[in-house]
Amino acid sequence: MSEEGFIELEHGRIWYRRSGGGDALPILLLHGGPGAAAYYLEPLEERLAKHRPVVVYDQLGCGRSDMPDDPSLWTIDYFTHEVDQMREALGLERCHLLGQSWGGWLSIDYLCRQPQGIERVVLASTSSNMPLFGENCRRLMAELPAPHGDVLLAGDLDDPRYPAAEMAFYMKHVCRLDPWPECMAKTGESLDGNQVYNTMNGPNEFTLVGNMKDWSRDADLHRITQPTLVTYGAYDELGEPCALKIAEGIPHAELVRFEDSSHVAHIEEADLYADTVEAFLSR
Repeated sequence: MSEEGFIELEHGRIWYRRSGGGDALPILLLHGGPGAAAYYLEPLEERLAKHRPVVVYDQLGCGRSDMPDDPSLWTIDYFTHEVDQMREALGLERCHLLGQSWGGWLSIDYLCRQPQGIERVVLASTSSNMPLFGENCRRLMAELPAPHGDVLLAGDLDDPRYPAAEMAFYMKHVCRLDPWPECMAKTGESLDGNQVYNTMNGPNEFTLVGNMKDWSRDADLHRITQPTLVTYGAYDELGEPCALKIAEGIPHAELVRFEDSSHVAHIEEADLYADTVEAFLSR
């Protein structure tokens, strides 16, 4: 069973889809970016929907949702408010929450505000500290074969060698499948020139110059009281240092590493990832 449509919010229409069914508690999936469409979550959505209702939506400013031309909108405060609005509109008074990448940053910030009705949490390939993410990326850049690492660390986006270096990083630390599956490619295309991404993050995954560059919730992680599963890939751009920091700060956190994955374990090891999440949710 699947239904999709649009919900009218203050600043535009939000596309959503509800899949699956049954009596199990629904799960709300928050996609990455910021500004990346939810296409790349489809493999996880399909697998979890075999067991429970699954709700996914494209956040304002990307994908199938409206894209207002207003950089002042793009703040973490706006997007946490959007989560509340979508939960209310979709009747998700009680649900689980899964945030992947930026969706994890959003989930962390949202949960630190202690909303009601979130039962269990999955934080997938994410961080509670943007400077730590940047530090991890610089370490991974330095490990790339020449000249890619040096080119990325120099940070000259006009260097003709830069696109190849950027792709070398993405193929090792974002998605190791070659070629990328269609759902991943569509999400990647949706980020090209996206205003939300450029405003909050910067021109690419590891050039952190947007309004999130100094964001950290490390000191507030103890406010997340739900049982929490923290996942990351062995080759993840948001790797072990980021995952450990989250798991150390949340009182009821478990940590799972996916050995054959980078940033999208739910695609790279799709069945194992979905089974791991469902086992956690079903306890």
